Amino acid sequence: MPHAPTSVTTPATTHIAANPLWRDLAALVKLRLSTIVVFSAAIGYLAGAGSAFAWDSLVWLLVGGLAVTAAANAINEIIERDTDALMDRTANRPLPTGRMSVGVASLIAGSLGVGGVALLWWAFNPTAALLGALSLLSYAFIYTPMKRMSSFAVFVGAIPGAIPPAIGWAAATGSLGAGALALFTIQFFWQFPHFWAIAWMAKEDYAKAGFDLLPDPSGRSRKSAMHVVIYTALLIPLGMLPFWLGVVGFWGCLVAVMAGVLFTYQAIQLFRTCDVKEARALLFGSFAYLPVVLVALVLDRIG
Repeated sequence: MPHAPTSVTTPATTHIAANPLWRDLAALVKLRLSTIVVFSAAIGYLAGAGSAFAWDSLVWLLVGGLAVTAAANAINEIIERDTDALMDRTANRPLPTGRMSVGVASLIAGSLGVGGVALLWWAFNPTAALLGALSLLSYAFIYTPMKRMSSFAVFVGAIPGAIPPAIGWAAATGSLGAGALALFTIQFFWQFPHFWAIAWMAKEDYAKAGFDLLPDPSGRSRKSAMHVVIYTALLIPLGMLPFWLGVVGFWGCLVAVMAGVLFTYQAIQLFRTCDVKEARALLFGSFAYLPVVLVALVLDRIG
């Protein structure tokens, strides 16, 4: 089995040692991923509040949500530091390289997690705070260790991954309702084609760490691709769910359905070819699908 990087001086390790602290902090908390997650929480808040939203409340939600998400990602990297060292895509993170100690990372994660949940409680209500805690704990301590054991981890991880818009809705309304259910469900099913596209592209790299996260044991096959098509196609009727529940009107529903059709077409292309290039296209499609649908739903609701 490959071993973790040593301290032998090379051009790469010289670059690693020179990394500024802010870059290591951003890598520890997966800042770009955290930003996407917090965006969905903000959408949930705007959808729940409608035209009555308050800018200061939105800012508190962004700060609290970012802290909770960053904490979950940091704990994930603490737990996976040994396997991260084995994969090309993660070997340069601060913990595998030794640029940051586990103690410092744990202090950062703990402070962010406790502070973020407390802020959601103080600025909003217990429901939002408890959902934040549930998202953090399930991602860090259930999904993360399960990745080593079974591809079922993808299903488990989709739960905390879909909670953020429900946090936003609860922050705005003080409770969970039809809107929270609709946003949770769409984001839950969106995660399968999104993550399976990543697993398809990084299959060999994941294998170095003992991860096998494609939906079928056959790997990059039509059986796996069929799972991708099915879960992506479910987003077409699910795009109608906010309309059926009376959360949005016709135009928001239309955008969601059209986005689902285009996204499913990309999944079908992956089924046809089983090619990494199509998996990459599907990944980019997932990055487009979620913000387009969420923004359309919010604009329709506010309008």
